[in-house]
Amino acid sequence: MDWLMGKSKGKPNGKKPAPEEKKLYLEPEYTKSRITDFEFKELVMLPREIDLNEWLASNTTTFFHHINLQYSTISEFCTGESCQTMAVCNTQYYWYDERGKKIKCTAPQYVDFVMSSVQKLVTDEDVFPTKYGKEFPNSFESLVKKICKYLFHVLAHIYSSHFKETLALELHGHLNTLYTHFILFIREFNLVDLKETTIMDDLTEVLCSSSGSSSNGSGNGSSNSAGAQNHVKER
Repeated sequence: MDWLMGKSKGKPNGKKPAPEEKKLYLEPEYTKSRITDFEFKELVMLPREIDLNEWLASNTTTFFHHINLQYSTISEFCTGESCQTMAVCNTQYYWYDERGKKIKCTAPQYVDFVMSSVQKLVTDEDVFPTKYGKEFPNSFESLVKKICKYLFHVLAHIYSSHFKETLALELHGHLNTLYTHFILFIREFNLVDLKETTIMDDLTEVLCSSSGSSSNGSGNGSSNSAGAQNHVKER
C-alpha cells in the first residue's frame, strides 16, 4: 500500500519540449460526442442521508472499473514499444515501489501498477468495507484521493496517446462521457489537486463547461468533508 502514501510522482522529463502537436481530441466534431446528455453535476452530488464515505467508495469503485474497461479497449496499442514512458503531453510520470525506489516504466507497466494496486484496495474489506457496521479506516479519504489521481493519469494518457485508436473504435463518445463524469466528481469533493489536472485543462473546459462545472473546481459537496480542502500535494 506504500504506493498510495505519496510515492508516485510525475514531472517534466527534463528534455526540451517538442513542438506541441494539434490535439485531435479537442476538435469540435469529437468533443460534441457523448453517449448521454445527462446533467452529471447533479449526478455527482452527495444524496441526502447517504454517508460521504459510502458515496466516495461506491463512485471510486465504479470509476475504477469503467476506466479499466476503457483502457482495455486500446491496450493492444499501448505497448512498451509505442509508449516507452508513461507520458501525457510533455509530462512524464514515474512509479515508486514499496521501498521508495523510483521506477521509470513504460505506460502499460504503469497502468498495470495502478490497476492491480487499486483492485487490491477496493476488494479489501478493511479499506472498502461492504458489510454492515464495518467502519471505514481513518485514512480512507486520503486513499481515495490517491486512487483518483492515478486514475486521472490513465484517462489523460488515453487522450494524449491513444485518441486516434479510440476514434477508430468509435468509442470517443464513451471516453468523453466517462471523463466528464469523473472530472465533475473529483471536483465536487476536491479529490485531486487542481495542479494535477491542469495538464488537461483545455479538454476539461470544453467537456465540462456545459455540465455545471465551476471555474475554481469547487462543488457543493466540498463542505461535506472536514478534509475536503486538503489537496494532494505530490506530483
